[in-house]
Amino acid sequence: MSLSPQLLEILVCPKCKGTLEYHEAESSLVCPACKLRYPIRDDIPIMLLDEATPL
Repeated sequence: MSLSPQLLEILVCPKCKGTLEYHEAESSLVCPACKLRYPIRDDIPIMLLDEATPL
């Protein structure tokens, strides 16, 4: 799966509103500031704090 660059530009961390890094190998988005990983399931980023896992 490849995340659209346009989508990545508008998505922010729901906790700190910081930028996210796309990690294709882990199929996730990572917030380096909060050290949280948000999963991507069926090509949909799951941007819920309850679904985030610590790095």
